[in-house]
Amino acid sequence: MRRMVLAGVFLPLCAFAQSTPDVVVTATRIPTVIEQVPAGVTVIGRETIEARGYTMLSEALASVPGLHMVGSGGNGGNASLFVRGTNSNHVLVLRDGMPVNDPSDPGGLYNFGVDSLADVERIEVVRGAMSSLYGSGAIGGVVNLITRKGKGAPSGSVEVGAGLPAQGRIAAEVSGSTGRFHYALAAEAREEAGFDTTPKRMSGVYNGRRNPFNSRGVTLNLGADLTEDTEVLAFVRGRRAGFRLDGFGYDAAAYRGNDDILSGRLALAHHMLDGAWESTVAVARLQSDRRYKEPLEALDPNQTTSDSRYHGRRTEMRWDNTVHLDDAGAASGTALVFGASHADDSAHAVIDSDFGGFLYRSTIRARGATDAGHVGAQTTVWKRLTVTGDVRAEDGRFGGSAVTWRAGAVYALPEAGARLKAAYGTAFRAPSLYDLFGVDSGGYVGNPVLKPEWSTGYEMGFAVDMPGRKGLATLDVIYFNNRITNLIQIVYAPDYMTSTSQNVARARMQGVEAGLTVRPAAWVEATVGYTLTQTLDAATGRALLRRPRDQVSVAARVRPVEGLTVAPEVIYTSSFRDFMSDENGIPVGVGRAHPGMIVNLSAHYAVTERVSVFATGRNIGGSHFEPANGFQTPGPSVLAGVRGRF
Repeated sequence: MRRMVLAGVFLPLCAFAQSTPDVVVTATRIPTVIEQVPAGVTVIGRETIEARGYTMLSEALASVPGLHMVGSGGNGGNASLFVRGTNSNHVLVLRDGMPVNDPSDPGGLYNFGVDSLADVERIEVVRGAMSSLYGSGAIGGVVNLITRKGKGAPSGSVEVGAGLPAQGRIAAEVSGSTGRFHYALAAEAREEAGFDTTPKRMSGVYNGRRNPFNSRGVTLNLGADLTEDTEVLAFVRGRRAGFRLDGFGYDAAAYRGNDDILSGRLALAHHMLDGAWESTVAVARLQSDRRYKEPLEALDPNQTTSDSRYHGRRTEMRWDNTVHLDDAGAASGTALVFGASHADDSAHAVIDSDFGGFLYRSTIRARGATDAGHVGAQTTVWKRLTVTGDVRAEDGRFGGSAVTWRAGAVYALPEAGARLKAAYGTAFRAPSLYDLFGVDSGGYVGNPVLKPEWSTGYEMGFAVDMPGRKGLATLDVIYFNNRITNLIQIVYAPDYMTSTSQNVARARMQGVEAGLTVRPAAWVEATVGYTLTQTLDAATGRALLRRPRDQVSVAARVRPVEGLTVAPEVIYTSSFRDFMSDENGIPVGVGRAHPGMIVNLSAHYAVTERVSVFATGRNIGGSHFEPANGFQTPGPSVLAGVRGRF
């Protein structure tokens, strides 16, 4: 503990901007200026997405403090996100506040390696226990994708790009409002040759075959004012992706996958009490279909074939309310939130594989329902102290019930240009449908009496505007500490003939997120970030796998001449424990993976007020870093094109 606190004092010299003045976020379900949110919050806006050349969600999250993105291959390959050292299934992903994690995945995971950003206006990342607001899975934090919405006069944009290795992308969006109607339509298509992500060091299996990726997506977001106080909202999104994959230990030539998503939402929002009370009723539907197929290849020493199919469905009905109260005495900005929800999840998955004559089959076909209610409040006292609190009760038909809560405060010291913040809360992850009801031919049988995984944690820190010109520099430091119990693991019978899932494991995470943003001149802005993470598996006394101790990110936005913006980005990851494999792709146990550094560079130039050209280079240094041992970071690539606005 002492070591971590000292790190929080001395490491801010290597930091990342976590607070951006005047940015309003919805981390507490109440629109709040980011400086008053008692949590680690990062907002990646559309301007940043375009300036840094982000086109995929995994790219945009890679440099966020407290987050560690682990990709198993290039685009299309599985990409998992570890937040503050928690498990990859401890992050909840939302689309405009609605959960989009896949119920058919054995761990209820979301694959960050498939979705693009053409229809995303901004990304809100909230770190820390958030189950009291958003429910199961929000142990490490929440990633909320805010979809583009129509407003103002009709406008739009078209972006066309091509690059090396062979790749092409076209994206378009149109949005606006007319009378009582507003709309936003975004579409994207992309093709890329990809890379062979089997490491070249695996000379016994590396063959240089590329893994192509393609995707198509359309998002439509509509709204209409039925009356002055009532609005109807409709949203639909479809995305189809296809790709080739590498298997662990063999550089497959014909291993392919597809990942299709169809989601929609219909909502009715009503304002009462002269706009002070907003009440929204919504129903949302998510349909996820994935398939991974590996045919037999003559050169495969393992003689492996597999066919895996996943079909997940989620239907959610919600009633959300926000009530803004009049200022009273020393209290201002007081708001209450409350609501209820009902969700139905279903999973149908079949995995068939043959590993050198050893047949394996795993299946799940199950449904589960969840009912929840939440209440919260937020207020600012004496225009200095902002206090928030939330409580949520959730009951699952399977997996038991949970009551979680979170309380936090931010105290402003305008005389010193500083803010102190702290929060304490609980969170949980309900067992997945596979944890409860899955079966396989190896003797595994799910455990329908599993309890939720449970976490208790706190964070505390400060943010300060450095002396000098307003906005010259901002320093932000947070220390976090989290304990997780009832972790679900597979436990084997003494004869190893059968197994099931049980709540038997415990873990602890603590660390420091430090950030510094400097703006020495109007034409330059730089951010440096440092994250220190320490994890402990209570059973082994060792650090958890794939959790690097140190991460550093450096990014800048430079405008050397009018119209030209250059945005370099560097991401460093220290060594970490992982499952290791040798040059022939043969597993050799747990060991220490090498550190790595990725360098990206993006630039765009405004030719006219409405037309600009851009170029983005990723991994321009040709790093061979393996974020997951046996899967190398995609090699150097460049995408260049033109963007027009109308």
